[in-house]
Amino acid sequence: VPLVESGGGLVQAGGSLRLSCAASGGTFSRYAMGWFRQAPGKEREFVAGINWSGGSTYYADSVKGRFTISRDNAKNTVYLQMYSLKPEDTAVYYCAARWWDYDVGERKYDYWGQGTQVTVSS
Repeated sequence: VPLVESGGGLVQAGGSLRLSCAASGGTFSRYAMGWFRQAPGKEREFVAGINWSGGSTYYADSVKGRFTISRDNAKNTVYLQMYSLKPEDTAVYYCAARWWDYDVGERKYDYWGQGTQVTVSS
């Protein structure tokens, strides 16, 4: 399942961005999706996950209440809406796919996008 992220950019602290991850292939609706991020000098970390139907979501504590993950299976796209951005949210954001249900472990995902840079200035 090829994945392509978009929507990253430079934003001031307190601002918002919406990331998109478009998938090609007809089985997108059966894949759970996750968003991960990797800041300079740090390991990649889980941000948010959504199951195949969109009926279940999960967030890292660091983004809970500020980020929202959603999906549109008709468009083969998953989104990450980010509000109240902080400088510590600066990272390369990746979307990833695995069969059926999300997981917080990056090794559980089978497909990855190339990443999109998010930079939050103070």
